[in-house]
Amino acid sequence: MHPPGLWQPLRRRDYVISARPWRAALYLLTSVPLGAATLLTLVLLAVAGSALAVVLVGLPLLLVLALSGIPLAALERRRLRLVDSTPLADPHREPSGTGLAAWLRTRLQERSTWRELGYALLFATVLWPLEALAVGAMLLVCGGLMATPAVMAAGGDGEAKVLKLWIADSYPEAFAVLAAGVVLLPVLAYPLGAVAAGRAVLTRQLLSVPESGADSRLRELDRSRMRLVDAFEAERRRIERDLHDGAQQRLVALSMTLGLARLEGPAEPLGGLLAKAQGEADVALVEMRELIRGIHPQVLTDRGLPAAVEDIADRSPLPVDVRLDVPGRLLEAVESGVYFAVSEALANVAKHSGATRASVRGGVVSGRLAVEVEDDGRGGARLAADGVTGGATGTGTGTGSGPGDGTRAGTGLQGVADRLSVLGGSLLLSSPPGGPTVFRLEVPCPPARSRT
Repeated sequence: MHPPGLWQPLRRRDYVISARPWRAALYLLTSVPLGAATLLTLVLLAVAGSALAVVLVGLPLLLVLALSGIPLAALERRRLRLVDSTPLADPHREPSGTGLAAWLRTRLQERSTWRELGYALLFATVLWPLEALAVGAMLLVCGGLMATPAVMAAGGDGEAKVLKLWIADSYPEAFAVLAAGVVLLPVLAYPLGAVAAGRAVLTRQLLSVPESGADSRLRELDRSRMRLVDAFEAERRRIERDLHDGAQQRLVALSMTLGLARLEGPAEPLGGLLAKAQGEADVALVEMRELIRGIHPQVLTDRGLPAAVEDIADRSPLPVDVRLDVPGRLLEAVESGVYFAVSEALANVAKHSGATRASVRGGVVSGRLAVEVEDDGRGGARLAADGVTGGATGTGTGTGSGPGDGTRAGTGLQGVADRLSVLGGSLLLSSPPGGPTVFRLEVPCPPARSRT
């Protein structure tokens, strides 16, 4: 279905004096050189690729031919905005990995790639000649009529052929013909606008891949998973606030009350019991603070991901270098997922790698946040269902407290990987024997909505 507003401008009284006719003419005019260039490119690729295929040199050319609809479709989506204010979304998926091979594999498996190739063939052989005919007819008729006085003056014989249909033999008649061309120009703007609107409808139908029932259900499943993640994060923050403002404050008050009671100098054994009770309260307070930090660290909420990762590094038993370039704030679910992934990775570095130093580096590239945690340990680690295993260190669950709070967030790196996958991200591990071990995570990072 085309947008309902696509035909609406043609029904408005001010259509002729608006910019719409000019935009429609520009839309159709630009199709001519683009279509001719597309036709030439497709013919050259097909001929050269077929001729050289026997010596294998032509195979890359045939591959380029198969993918030639992708750049044309991207340009057509932009050009469509001349007459259609509703954007046409790019139907292509993000590649499943990095590199040219992953990109090619993803593109060749998509229906939209082949639809775009079909559109390129239709555009190169049928559409642009018809558009050239429509625009050319309007220019020929209106331009021929309005140019009659100039043709008569240039000829010098006092007459001019009007569209090769009749002869105007006087200047009054020539200027009457010019006036007729001026009057006809806005009249022809309507059929020209209709042609442009129809062309836009066809483009939208061909370049948008209709969702099947299964695709629609998968998209709804993804949206529901994201809603669950958001609800989970909101519940974590609520529990963190309740513990911080409730149980932690009561423990602080209890410790202070026990301290004041000790200052009264009670006799033994009451003094010893008060000292022991205050010590237990202090230990419980420390554990409560660690529990609150593991549920949802306040520094992450207040200052963002780079500051929170710096806090993990400061509490790590190993020296950790942090170089994390994140412009602005990200979605809360993304910040939380990346934070706990880095925390879990550093926990495993501290427990199992035998490393003396680690580093955390990352930044945003092409709309995705990529973060790497690298150590100089012995290597040989691998992802397991319950965390990380390492050949030299035995099996580790990845659920210890590590640098502070990583394990309270989940059940090891496999749980972290599952959590990142909900966000459209991935967690990869490279750990050859002898090291270094590199945990790499990638996740889409749309900017955060306004935070309340």
